[in-house]
Amino acid sequence: MNALEKFQSIIILVAIIFGLVFGQLSIINNSAGYFIIPFLFLMLFGIFGSISLKDFKRSFSNFKFAKVTLLMNFIWTPLFAYILGAIFLNQHIDIWIGFIMLMVTPCTDWYLIFTDIAKGNLPLSTSILPLNLILQIILLPIYLLLFFGVFGSFDYGILLESILLMVFLPFILAQIARYLFTTMKSLNSFKDNFFSFFESSQIIFLSLAIFCMFASNGYLLVNNLWVILLLLIPMFLFFILNFFIGRLLTNKLNFCYADSVSLSMTTLARNSPIALAIAVIAFPNQPLVALALVIGPLIELPVLAIISQILLFIKRKNFL
Repeated sequence: MNALEKFQSIIILVAIIFGLVFGQLSIINNSAGYFIIPFLFLMLFGIFGSISLKDFKRSFSNFKFAKVTLLMNFIWTPLFAYILGAIFLNQHIDIWIGFIMLMVTPCTDWYLIFTDIAKGNLPLSTSILPLNLILQIILLPIYLLLFFGVFGSFDYGILLESILLMVFLPFILAQIARYLFTTMKSLNSFKDNFFSFFESSQIIFLSLAIFCMFASNGYLLVNNLWVILLLLIPMFLFFILNFFIGRLLTNKLNFCYADSVSLSMTTLARNSPIALAIAVIAFPNQPLVALALVIGPLIELPVLAIISQILLFIKRKNFL
């Protein structure tokens, strides 16, 4: 993780503001939309480049942790998110879809920052990352089909195409690059610098994509500020209830403090960049879906910062 990611929430907000301001220039407004997908593609290439296929074996190194994490992330959380959406977002189907896409995709990057801040088990948190990544990609279209297929709110074929283009293609290219750098001696010396650049630049590419999104469609946020207020209650309820469920599970399973922090952050932090990349292509005529995913981190990251401090307070008071 790099220093930029510690200020991700602020950087995203600045990208939105700059996008709204520079979007007033016709030359930027007319051309910015063409750069959204390339920037998101580069961001995902950086994410996938940091993961080796061999890392998937480590995801089960602590079977008890892996089992609880997977149950929380891929069974309980989708159901809970759907219930929250049905209660608070049922009159706004596009926002509901964006909310679900955000909630069913576990984080693959910044959750490590907050795990480290709260003195959690960083190697354990890192070990579950590849499994969380591949499962969310496989299960996301299934969740959307189960929850929204009856509404006819999206084209399932376009959704699959977006996953192939924005997820599997950068993943395959990243793995090919890793293989070439490893097997070709003439390139081996550049491997670390190459992937370090993309890994450290993820937040930059994400922010550029968000800048372009709001430069080309700035009216979205200006005319839909109510979306922020609409998402506040369901997102806060998600974090609060899941935090306490995680605490109960760690106490029942006798997790040490560091492992309990890892469980909390792994099951609370969400992966808006990957979901956003899919939404841009899968829902081209439903921009509020992507807007919900952009707004998500503005709420989520401050909450995770607060939770990390609560966990440190628990550690100091020996409550666990």
